[in-house]
Amino acid sequence: MPESKGRKKEPFTPPPSKGERKVAKIGSPSWLAPVMVACFVVGLIYIVIFYIAGSEIPIMNSIGGQANGLVNVGIGFGFIIIGFVLSTKWK
Repeated sequence: MPESKGRKKEPFTPPPSKGERKVAKIGSPSWLAPVMVACFVVGLIYIVIFYIAGSEIPIMNSIGGQANGLVNVGIGFGFIIIGFVLSTKWK
């Protein structure tokens, strides 16, 4: 039986570089950690102030109508949730 001729493969050469490549930045932006901690603190302080003096502060007393307590606690927890969302992006 006749043998087949071998295929001649040229060795792989990578394409020429197109200039400098950008290096991927590892880590989180410098603003992320302070904003995350600030959201945690603002949410906690908002809830504490509402429970201690919420009826004496006109803005907190007028928010939400019948569901005043629920809305104010929701605002505080909203800040805390934003802090947790930002914490997932922190490296």
